[in-house]
Amino acid sequence: MNIQQLEYIIAVDNFRHFAKAAEMCYVTQPTLSMMIQKLEEELDVKIFDRSKHPVEPTGAGKQVVEQARIALKHFKQIKEVVEQEQNIVKGSFKLGVIPTIASYLVPSLLNKQYSAYSEIELTLKESTTQQLVRDVLNGSLDGGILAGPLKHPGLSEFPIYYEKFYAYVSPCEDAYREKEIDLDKIDISNVWLLENEHCLRGQIERLCRMKKKSAGASVVKYESGSIDTLIHVVDCNPGITIIPEMHAMGLTEDQQENLRTFKNLTAVREVSLVTSTDYVRKALRNVVLEMIREAVPKSMQDPRLKAHVVDL
Repeated sequence: MNIQQLEYIIAVDNFRHFAKAAEMCYVTQPTLSMMIQKLEEELDVKIFDRSKHPVEPTGAGKQVVEQARIALKHFKQIKEVVEQEQNIVKGSFKLGVIPTIASYLVPSLLNKQYSAYSEIELTLKESTTQQLVRDVLNGSLDGGILAGPLKHPGLSEFPIYYEKFYAYVSPCEDAYREKEIDLDKIDISNVWLLENEHCLRGQIERLCRMKKKSAGASVVKYESGSIDTLIHVVDCNPGITIIPEMHAMGLTEDQQENLRTFKNLTAVREVSLVTSTDYVRKALRNVVLEMIREAVPKSMQDPRLKAHVVDL
């Protein structure tokens, strides 16, 4: 067993295709297939089910690949420890971002990287919180921009900013005539939500105390994976949705008229850079932290807002 073989099985697991994995590893497909077959023979287990299309890891193969990711992560850390000791602040940083943050933060972040941080190769991936946590823990990603606090024992969280929640209200709603929204008076059957896989949905449910009020009742008529879609739904239909501050800042002038604050309530979500607790390139991590902070309005970085964070 060698590092090269571990890289090959990880590549196949990523692409679920031997030819694409070989191309990514800069070897021929027969070479990659032969090396994986030797590893399977050494371990006396089939790692991949080649009869499936796309190819899939077997039950045991999934565990082998997961351990390969962890082993490769620790192997790479040997070089990273040396770079950290030598205070080398350059190289690649693979960063994951959840969808409800990516659409408005990534463009500004890329601009910062191109203009002032050219020695850092920033690779961005958009995915759900659950998947990004897995990728950070197994070393597929160096870090993730996530809403928290996550309070995971294997993760370190570095708060970056706090964004308020706003109600986005259809002109057809009685609440549209109010300057502030009283959450206790909201008819939850008129609230449009994100799909369950989004952590923002959980925060909104807590914000509105929906879980308690809607127990045993099916009140959600439509779920979306996009905040923009929910906004357009409210533009065309009765109802209310709840959106984070940075998304609200990108609305058109007409849409801004539909925004409302909440009565007697300050509620925010905490957005952090998350790395594994054993991440060693601290100097590089700190530069990426600074890059992200420069892409966010200073008004949203007040640590006093932490007292108003809505838990996940």
